[in-house]
Amino acid sequence: MGIKPKTAGVAFLVILCFACGRSGKEHTKNETGLSATTVIIRDSSLDTVKQMALEVIKDGFNAGAGYQEVWIRDYNTFINLAAHVHTKELLKENLRVFFRLQGNDGNIVDGFIPKQKAKASEGGYEYVYTDLEENYAGHKNTVETDQETSLVQAVYKYIKSTGDTHFLQEKTGGKSIESRMEMAMQFLLEKRFNEKYGLVYGATTADWGDVQPEHEWGVYITEDTHYAMDIYDNAMFLIALDNLMDMAPSLQQKWRPVRNRIAENTMKYLWDDSRHKFIPHLYTDDSPFPPDFDENEIYYHGGTAVAIEAGLLSKEEIKISLQKMTDNVKKSGAASIGLTLYPPYPEGYFKNRGMHPYGYQNGGDWTWFGGRMIKVLIENGYEKEAREQLRPMIARVIENKGFYEWYSVDNEPRGSATFKGSAGVLFDVIQLLRENE
Repeated sequence: MGIKPKTAGVAFLVILCFACGRSGKEHTKNETGLSATTVIIRDSSLDTVKQMALEVIKDGFNAGAGYQEVWIRDYNTFINLAAHVHTKELLKENLRVFFRLQGNDGNIVDGFIPKQKAKASEGGYEYVYTDLEENYAGHKNTVETDQETSLVQAVYKYIKSTGDTHFLQEKTGGKSIESRMEMAMQFLLEKRFNEKYGLVYGATTADWGDVQPEHEWGVYITEDTHYAMDIYDNAMFLIALDNLMDMAPSLQQKWRPVRNRIAENTMKYLWDDSRHKFIPHLYTDDSPFPPDFDENEIYYHGGTAVAIEAGLLSKEEIKISLQKMTDNVKKSGAASIGLTLYPPYPEGYFKNRGMHPYGYQNGGDWTWFGGRMIKVLIENGYEKEAREQLRPMIARVIENKGFYEWYSVDNEPRGSATFKGSAGVLFDVIQLLRENE
């Protein structure tokens, strides 16, 4: 679809300069027809977005302008960014709150909010309180299975950013942070593990989303829930186990066999080798969708990106995955590979009205996950392709003067206007590109 510039200034030049996918020092005017000034603007566009991200994170840790809570799935994706602005103590304190709110069974809440703002209402959140946490209340979208894995990954990123390995032995409620992370992983094995297939499960959602089809809101497991295994939840578990074993090598003997088993089963049961894609869901019983609906026609962009991060796909499979994503972008008319999935679930398949075709998590365009795909492309040697796919994401941040939560199929901004997860993943990509220059 492309960007329609409001002016003939920087945003337009950004689009031109990203087209070749090469660094500024590789350009000559004869090769590209672009002046040295244009190349400088192309380079400065990355610096502009990086600086915008640093400014956004200064105002706190809530997910964005539309959210009061600090969410772990979001914090996990902008903690690297936050480490460039905030103190180690503040970064740690946010992590501590999640551990203080941890359930006795090891489960981790989605997010937390000051107690005075936690107003339970009919049909709203059921807040979680513990004796260990005096200031905050938690809540958990029970349809999803990524809260525990997101927290372990966030702790890993915190330690990698700060070098603060002492945090692992800090005690909360008599248990070390290391022990509490292991409790979170154990929760998944005991409460969210399907023994038949050897995979973690959750409610049916769209790709990485947290909205099930059987309810008007859709964030809580109900008696109508259809349980399923998907690539996103299992890939997140694999990454978390890798992170845990890296932080605490003494745990490898216990968790390495678990990690290997889940990786093997993920490819055995969720990878469709004939179509070179992951199936959307492997149901424990039946599907919530009509029997004549071929759900495997849908390609999950976000889950595939996380699977690549988990090391599940070969370099050739990554290349094929990118081709499928770019083909989907062309067919849909979307602007970037942040496209959640394609084709979208038909109208009425989700009771939540926001989940219409190309709405929210059902085909919305999310930099939050598209940026992760770009990062793994760089890490796997596809930097030229990564730069090309980054172009529309950088352009619209500058064009719209902010990091929006998601974009419609015609590239119009939607949701929170200062979505920190988007800022975080773009910051990580820019940092990685700068390191490679």
